[in-house]
Amino acid sequence: MKLSAAEVNLIGSVAAVCTTASFVPQLARVWRLRTARDISLVMFLLFSVGEAMWLAYGLLIHSEPVILANFVTLVLAVAILVLKLRFDRK
Repeated sequence: MKLSAAEVNLIGSVAAVCTTASFVPQLARVWRLRTARDISLVMFLLFSVGEAMWLAYGLLIHSEPVILANFVTLVLAVAILVLKLRFDRK
């Protein structure tokens, strides 16, 4: 099956939206409960480094979809990390 460029871009766009949006419920939960004790610090640190690398890759290849998706996901992941450090030190 051969897909058009528009169909391939649609698949990538839906994947990016789903992946990025998946962090919103976690961020909302951490904010609402004021705790992130059950979240792995190492996992989120590694994930954030990976997202930063994807963002750098997107910048290097001048791919706006890769840049946008990974920038937003990185912001959400770092927000969760910051809240984890803030709330869990109390």
